[in-house]
Amino acid sequence: MNKSLDHIGIAVRDIENSLQFYQTVLEAKLIDRYRSDAIGVESEIAILEINGERIELLAPTNNTTSPIARFIKQKGKGVHHVAYRVENLDMALDELKEQGIRVLEDSLRINKHGRRLIYLNPADTEGTIIEYCDYPNFG
Repeated sequence: MNKSLDHIGIAVRDIENSLQFYQTVLEAKLIDRYRSDAIGVESEIAILEINGERIELLAPTNNTTSPIARFIKQKGKGVHHVAYRVENLDMALDELKEQGIRVLEDSLRINKHGRRLIYLNPADTEGTIIEYCDYPNFG
């Protein structure tokens, strides 16, 4: 199955300072900014575009339960995950299962932009957090 880079998620402590850097220095365009209080997300998210490529800035909104807060506490701020767009998430999950790659079942969700996503188990990806996603309603 074809895969392409969809976006890179970056964990930040202060979304305002991070936005200023990305918009001023890297000349990124702010596409959207929103807050998700869903369990397992609990983050403020800013979607930026630089020459057609996307970056998501992720700032925790709950320093106790947010997975982004946990990530920053353990590893510091910086690249949190790499997201790959797949043609069909269900088929990609079947392929992963055949290959013995586990996913984090509780991370399966549809975000505000209609992106279906799930995270692969970092124990099976050499420690990198990888997201698989598709956009079933957008072709």
